Amino acid sequence: MGFPEMAVDLTNCDREPIHVPGSIQPHGCLLVCDEGAVVIRRQSENAAAFLGLPEQSLVGRKLEDVLGGTPVHELRNALSRSGQPSRPGLMPSVTLSATPRTFDISVHRFKGNAIIEFELSSPKGPASPLEFARTLVGRLSHVRTPRELIDSAARLLRAILQYDRVMIYQFAADGSGQVVSEARRSDLESFRGQHFPASDIPQQARQLYLLNPIRLVSDASGARHPIEPVLDEAGQPLDLTYSHLRSVSPIHCEYLRNMGVAASMSVSIIVDGALWGLIACHHYSPRSMSMNQRIAAEIFGEFFALQLGALTQKQKLEAGDRARRFLKDLLASSIHMTDLSAFLRSHLATFPQLVACDGVGLLLDGVWSSWGAVPPAEAIPKLAAYVGQASPGAVFATSALSEEVPAARAFAAEASGLLAIPLSQRPRDYLLLFRRELVQTVEWGGDPNKTYTSGPLGDRLTPRQSFAVWKQTVENRSLPWMPVELDLAESARGALIEVVLRQGELLSEERGKTEARQKMLNQELNHRVKNILSVIRSIVSYPVQDETAIRAYVQTIQGRIDALSLAHDQATLSAGGGALRELFAAELAPYLASAQRVTIEGPSAALDPRAFSVLALVIHELATNAAKYGALSREGGRVALEWTRSEAGDCLISWRESGGPPVSPPTRTGFGSALVSRSIPFDLGGRSDVSFAPSGVVARLTIPARFMSWEAASAMAEGAAPAAVPADALSPVQGKSVLLLEDQFLIAMDVEEMLLSMGAASVTICAGVAEAMSLLERDLPDIAVLDVNLGAETSEEVARRLVAAKRPFVFATGYDDGSRLPIIDHPAPVVRKPYSVATLSAALRQALYGVV
Repeated sequence: MGFPEMAVDLTNCDREPIHVPGSIQPHGCLLVCDEGAVVIRRQSENAAAFLGLPEQSLVGRKLEDVLGGTPVHELRNALSRSGQPSRPGLMPSVTLSATPRTFDISVHRFKGNAIIEFELSSPKGPASPLEFARTLVGRLSHVRTPRELIDSAARLLRAILQYDRVMIYQFAADGSGQVVSEARRSDLESFRGQHFPASDIPQQARQLYLLNPIRLVSDASGARHPIEPVLDEAGQPLDLTYSHLRSVSPIHCEYLRNMGVAASMSVSIIVDGALWGLIACHHYSPRSMSMNQRIAAEIFGEFFALQLGALTQKQKLEAGDRARRFLKDLLASSIHMTDLSAFLRSHLATFPQLVACDGVGLLLDGVWSSWGAVPPAEAIPKLAAYVGQASPGAVFATSALSEEVPAARAFAAEASGLLAIPLSQRPRDYLLLFRRELVQTVEWGGDPNKTYTSGPLGDRLTPRQSFAVWKQTVENRSLPWMPVELDLAESARGALIEVVLRQGELLSEERGKTEARQKMLNQELNHRVKNILSVIRSIVSYPVQDETAIRAYVQTIQGRIDALSLAHDQATLSAGGGALRELFAAELAPYLASAQRVTIEGPSAALDPRAFSVLALVIHELATNAAKYGALSREGGRVALEWTRSEAGDCLISWRESGGPPVSPPTRTGFGSALVSRSIPFDLGGRSDVSFAPSGVVARLTIPARFMSWEAASAMAEGAAPAAVPADALSPVQGKSVLLLEDQFLIAMDVEEMLLSMGAASVTICAGVAEAMSLLERDLPDIAVLDVNLGAETSEEVARRLVAAKRPFVFATGYDDGSRLPIIDHPAPVVRKPYSVATLSAALRQALYGVV
């Protein structure tokens, strides 16, 4: 019996009642009973034939008479165990009394009906879904980021489920979607990175994906078997929301056929109760999945969603921590800045670290400064005026700026999204963050201008035609601003206003705060003078040994005060601080005549005045002690002074003496020793570690990043030539293309990771000889790894083709006997399974260069 086809048209996609299709797919049959599973109320047209029963109509008969007492008893128990329709009761491998066939049965209650679905049991596949799911989950338990999880899941599922293509499909805020990960047969076109409009998956389909998380299409061109009768006594069709046999929308079937897809499976990815995306599997010939495989895929989908949610939340927390550190550093670096506008302008390029954006602009006191992709300068006053009216004194955000300000359509490509952070209560001072039009930021999987005028079945929807629809949908729109980004913008507003107020209180005489500013400056000057006097008092009054000569005592004090004077001179003459190299050179100037005695090495850096003063005294003390008692007191003694920048931006200083007299730890702590070991931790929150090795004093000092300025360091790093890498240190496959012939995909995945970690430019995996030979006709690899035994065939044909092409290869085998190799007349290296990076690298090196 046929089933009427409805007109296929995008305009009726969102109105199609796909939960009541009135039919099921061809790979099973369906019976509908009352809630107690006593009497059959409906059946699929093929039920009797599928179950091997002679009767054609089963409606009105008792279920026990049709299936037998024992199966029905177990079925009712399964129905009792099913707490909700999305979790049906499952009965694998059931044999009915009326037929020798074995069935997988699932049963659930919904809207007053007990819906029973039958599929033929498959002898292939896992004996238990838990075993299957355990394999899937175990392979992903080690991932640390959402990106790694998404990429690994597609490859793993294709390896386990054997679909021709497995994709991870993510929904955007506007309902459109993107293929964010893909594993596919090597001869198929890639869909990775491609975008599709929201209309491709209408709202009622998304709702069903939430209710019923797994959807199987066994044959996009297969027959559909109607439900009989179509309507019940109340005139209602059968709701198949939770049925896995529910037939597929003809619109969706034609969509699949236009892509050449014959079968598919999708697993919902539900994060925090919302549909994040889908795991979409495509096959290019009809294909069904056993109950155990389907359940395992569903379990994996739930694990994937939980893992994705946890890793995403971890990333958000890390992003929040980075943002807080960014704002903290921004505040710290603003303390000694006297020009607010110059300070903010110098940091414009750093604000994308806080909130991802394509351009940043600063409007302060009517002066416009910008970085990256921003609107033209003449458009800024109108934007600021609009923001001041729309959101006075508060953060303003839009991802469709041209809808708010029609004139913004002229520069939508550069700025379709705007996040405005006010810097004062006046509607004229703003930090403006911009995002490009979304179309401009898409990483296309192929040429977006490439279209097909029709699909294989005529002028119907195709993926390429979806591009045009999607581009129209997102025109003049940017990526939306997420709630967490708005929270960060609000935090930035508070921090920046604090900077503005601080600068206004300290330096803004023109803003009417002259008297308060003068008073504050006087107090600050008084505080600093008292600090200097206190330091000098400590230097003078620190106890000395009775036998210390007055002249030596005076020289010591004079040297320390000179070091303090040098520090204040440098801090005053430099922009906001003193240069580190000049400090070291000044303190060690008497010993620099001979380059062999003192070496000073490190990147350009500057310290703020407070840190400069403290470090000047410490270095002076180390130099004085070296000259009196250490390496500089004897000919041939040397001092190596080096500093580097840590990942956190701290300055790590190393003072190392050698060639001097033997050193022993001091028996008492004098002023100099106390100053070296305690002043940096106490005054700056850094570290001072001093060791008195017999060969010479070693001091390691740490100056925290908040006291440092490294602007010159990056320029030096850019000009440095990279160190040459010895040729023999390179991986044998560095930058090379590799063919991997392996019929066990999980093994292939591991070997692929090894090869990529060894620097291979690309790794192409083939599972059989035919696929590998087809690849060799198109493109020859630089080297190949050939599994000897490939099920019923060997890799001999591929090996001889590579010999003819003069391309090196290695054999991989689990056998110890070399006589089992497919060709023994070619001296190809052999790597034994299981693989390791060391053995694989050695075999590849031997194949390429004839040496291990």
